[in-house]
Amino acid sequence: MTPINFLLVDDEKPFIDTLAQRLRQRGFAVICAFSGMEALNQLDNDDTIEVVVLDVIMPGMDGIETIKRLKEKHPTVEVIMLTGHSTIHYAVEAIKLDAFDYLTKPCNINQLISKAEQAVSRRNERKAKIFDVRIKLYISKEERDEQIAQILKR
Repeated sequence: MTPINFLLVDDEKPFIDTLAQRLRQRGFAVICAFSGMEALNQLDNDDTIEVVVLDVIMPGMDGIETIKRLKEKHPTVEVIMLTGHSTIHYAVEAIKLDAFDYLTKPCNINQLISKAEQAVSRRNERKAKIFDVRIKLYISKEERDEQIAQILKR
């Protein structure tokens, strides 16, 4: 598998710096953001990001609001929620919002990489299906939009 392009989002700078270093040592491309708004700006400016590792509890815009906004503009970017404050409520809400998975801190780096690889695989499958729908000449815009929404499971 080719190296994954990560965006790490957490207000805990030492944690993000350490995680970024560990991922980079394994050959992954990593960008860091320290707030939900900064993450959204990064996504708007970099279409190579494949997987966002997103903290749930952050000041200002929390992870749940961030994933809502992220999925509106970047529906094929995969999100792995990562938090030290695990609750069933947050996990359920994140999955409803199309998070790929929900992990708790500290997580095993190999587990995170494995989840990210699975997430990229799902992303690639979805993008291929969306491409197939977009090139169909015989369906209406409404049918096309409905089929794409089904692929994205909205």
